[in-house]
Amino acid sequence: MKKSGSTVQLGLIGLGKMGNNMRERLRRAGIEVVGYDRNPEVSDVASVDEMIQRLQSPRSVWVMVPAGPVTDSVITELGEKLESGDIVVDGGNSRFSDDQKHAGHLGKKGIAFVDCGVSGGVWGLENGYGLMAGGRDEDIERLMPVFDALRPEGERSDSFVHVGEVGAGHYAKMVHNGIEYGMMQSLAEGYELLESKDIIKDVTGTFKAWQQGTVVRSWLLDLLVRALEEDPHLDAIKGYVEDSGEGRWTVEEALAQAVPLPAITASIFARFESRQEDSQAMKAVAALRNQFGGHAVKKA
Repeated sequence: MKKSGSTVQLGLIGLGKMGNNMRERLRRAGIEVVGYDRNPEVSDVASVDEMIQRLQSPRSVWVMVPAGPVTDSVITELGEKLESGDIVVDGGNSRFSDDQKHAGHLGKKGIAFVDCGVSGGVWGLENGYGLMAGGRDEDIERLMPVFDALRPEGERSDSFVHVGEVGAGHYAKMVHNGIEYGMMQSLAEGYELLESKDIIKDVTGTFKAWQQGTVVRSWLLDLLVRALEEDPHLDAIKGYVEDSGEGRWTVEEALAQAVPLPAITASIFARFESRQEDSQAMKAVAALRNQFGGHAVKKA
């Protein structure tokens, strides 16, 4: 990463819900961001080539695009256009097993690779992002001004971890998302049970009363309260919940490592069930995903 005076530069590919907010947070911290997106309305430059030209060597480019073929394509393109000494960061939700492939491809040209799990959703702009990075010590250190700008204020260890070698960051994020699935499912099932009992007259108020002092207080609980205050019976949405892959990968890893994950596994199956019938519990999960990540919901 090149400093011009006190300015740190970063190329950022992918300016969707997460990427656009990350660009703004980085700029607020004084980092010069050159963003590229296929949508010209949000892009700073017309092409990846122009983005690279505007970055001083050695360059750092952060990729924030959908996991899978899109990420593969972008990293392949960067491998053809960047130079030895540059760094590519995959901040999307790629499968950890893809990271070694990407690192090997880039490494042939002397380009470093770092994988970084990013959590924070649409709230990250104001609150900061939790970061889990995998890669070589020297590459992580070089990127630290970027990590520090993205994470919340306070102790670095409370919101950033260098988990280990390439792949470790995305592995940690995978497990994080698996836990998230289980936590959301528990809150959702509690909501459905409260809704079903005639002696309960204030479901939203019950959840609000748990926000301070109880052992189940959490940001997810706060977001469920927010959703219920907007729509107490969640009448406006269908209980149809997608999964973006990390939960499935967590269960697959549990099978491979012979580690029992009954709660997380059950939460995945519950999402499958949500696509077959409309349930109050799955409405709550859909509402939670919309609240913290801006994920689309199906209207009732």
